[in-house]
Amino acid sequence: MLSNNGYNGQQTPNSAGSDFNAQTFMVWSILARVRTMQLVKVMGVTNNGGISPVGFVDILPLVNQTDGAGNAESHGTIYHCPYFRLQGGANAVIIDPQVGDIGWAGFADRDISSVIASKGPANPGSKRMFDMADACYFGGMLNGTPSQYIAFSSSGVAVVSPTQISLIAPLIVASASTSFTVNSPQSNFSGAVIIQGLLSWLAGMTGSVTSGVASLITGAVQFVGSITSNGKAIDSTHTHHENGAGSNTNPPN
Repeated sequence: MLSNNGYNGQQTPNSAGSDFNAQTFMVWSILARVRTMQLVKVMGVTNNGGISPVGFVDILPLVNQTDGAGNAESHGTIYHCPYFRLQGGANAVIIDPQVGDIGWAGFADRDISSVIASKGPANPGSKRMFDMADACYFGGMLNGTPSQYIAFSSSGVAVVSPTQISLIAPLIVASASTSFTVNSPQSNFSGAVIIQGLLSWLAGMTGSVTSGVASLITGAVQFVGSITSNGKAIDSTHTHHENGAGSNTNPPN
């Protein structure tokens, strides 16, 4: 309603129509000061995806304030808010927020500034309650299509990156009950390669130097055991038939 000062308030014509309506208006006025959750936009981030402790974000609430006449008044940026990371002990999935992300902000019922500073039990830093200054960020909502992701679907799990996927560990084991396929024009191994089972070449390389060649080995090669090519032994038991002598040559030393 229009006040004596010429400003529109939040009351309606029915707000003072009865004691119940007046009390209801007072209750809603108090509840309007209680912050729960709100959609926000990330304006700044302290972390950039590196290996580091969980950082902080600067966020902008996206639902504008309005006065009694319906005029919009945007919020200011809320600085240095903790954000959520999926982590247990020293194990974590690191996906730091990025500027422009949209997500949820939850507002604590007490001042959490002392706990943020000490990372332990502490008294409230002030008497404020349900205040926007005590926001925590949970991403992400209403965001666009990713180009780097882990996707879970009925057809399986896909790990996709436009740049590189790195697996780093003292021991990496890949177990496939049916088959293991690598589709790549080139595969590099910097150390020893041990094959426990049948090794087959099904096609040659297509490069200009080795076109049509099933395999190319550069350097010394040592075989332990028998080697057969088209049914003929070519290892230490290999002999040749001497024409006119009626016997075979001795095996190589």
